Order: sequence, then C-alpha cells, then structure tokens
Amino acid sequence: MRLACIDSEALPLFAKSPDGVTRDGYEPEAARLVFDRIGAEIEWVMVPWEEMIPAVRRGDADAVWCGQGMTAERAALVDFTHPYAVFNETLIVRADDPARAAEHLDGYRIGAIANSTNMKLAETFPGVELVSFGASDDVFGDMIEATRSGAIDGFVDDDVVMIPLGKEDPDFVEAFTVLTGNRWGIGVAPGNEALRREINAAIEGVIDDGSLEKIWAKWMPLLPFPLEAALLATSGRREQ
Repeated sequence: MRLACIDSEALPLFAKSPDGVTRDGYEPEAARLVFDRIGAEIEWVMVPWEEMIPAVRRGDADAVWCGQGMTAERAALVDFTHPYAVFNETLIVRADDPARAAEHLDGYRIGAIANSTNMKLAETFPGVELVSFGASDDVFGDMIEATRSGAIDGFVDDDVVMIPLGKEDPDFVEAFTVLTGNRWGIGVAPGNEALRREINAAIEGVIDDGSLEKIWAKWMPLLPFPLEAALLATSGRREQ
C-alpha cells in the first residue's frame, strides 16, 4: 500500500525519516496498525505537501495518510475514510510576544501551510498579513525558523505539534488554541470504494479493540482520545 506523506520533523505526529523509507510517530504507527489488520505492507511515498493529493489522483500513491483535515475542498479531490485523529489548532509566537487572542494580532505577519485548515483559521484573524508555506519538504521547520528569525510573527498549526513546541523550546510560547475539532482521514482516489471500505473496517476494528487508543496515549498522553464520537459523527453508521 503506497501512502503519500511529507518527510518532516513534526513529532509526535511523525519524525523525519532517517533513510527515506522508514517513518516513526503517531501517524506511521497508526498506519501500520490499520494496514497490518488488512494484511498489507506500507510503502511511504514522500512528496511535498501540495503534491500528496495529486499523487493519489495520478495513481502514484494509493492514499494520502498525512495530516489531512477532511475539508470540503479536499473531499472534492479524494474520498475520505473514517477519522484516525481529531485535533484543534494553535498559534505559536515568540516567547517575548504578548499576543494571547486573535484580537491582539492586528498588523502581524502570520504563517500557515498553504491551502490548509490552519490557513483557513488564520484567515479569520482580524488585520493580519498571511504568509503561505508549502514548497519545502520540511514546511513545519520552515515556519519555526521564520518565526524565530522574525520573518513572521507567528504561525498556526495543529495543537498536537504546537503545544509541545510552546512548552519545550524557550524561544516560543503558545498564544492561544482554537477548538476547531478538525477530523483527519485517509484520502483515497475518487471512486475507490473498495479500498475506502476496507480501511474503514480496519479503523473500526482498531478502535473497538483499544489498540489505536494505546498508540494515541503513547505519543500524545496529554490529549484525550476522541475517536469513537468522531467516528460516529463522521459516518453516521458503521460500514456494512
């Protein structure tokens, strides 16, 4: 099973691959759990962020498994499975910055990944200048360094990667988190219903037996496991 992803350092979601083949973190471990249940090996197809969905649509990958919030725009390009994660979104600023609410950001240069749910949130901040990122293999690292250098004043990403950054790196602080509850799914090529249903059944299985929750707790012990409610809300019913 060829899964499109970026090769970037964004723990606990994923670490930069040491060899261009293997990956570690919540997302790769969850993917192994799901596809072990299906009985399929994984080949990671590492491409820039903006090339992941096109790779699936071209047939260069079977699915996208990489931070895909299930937006209407993406759902027009790929068919999504049940969610395997649900996250909120956080703004990080430099440690000496007093901003703690969207209303404090007038005149700020705020970064986010182009065409992402994070950028959609940033677009709601009054008076900001938006700066798009996405042409690099390590877009998360690029946004960190742009904030550190002062090229931008802060950036928006998902709480799972941002809260540790704000707590562990003395150069940064978490300004605020917005409870957006974005559901992340695996995007398969449009019309590949057999694969989508097969992945859905595997996701249901690893939720029911508690194995996915164990992986969640291993990598993200400070975030509550949200998936049973999200699964039901997304699908309306179990796959038959």
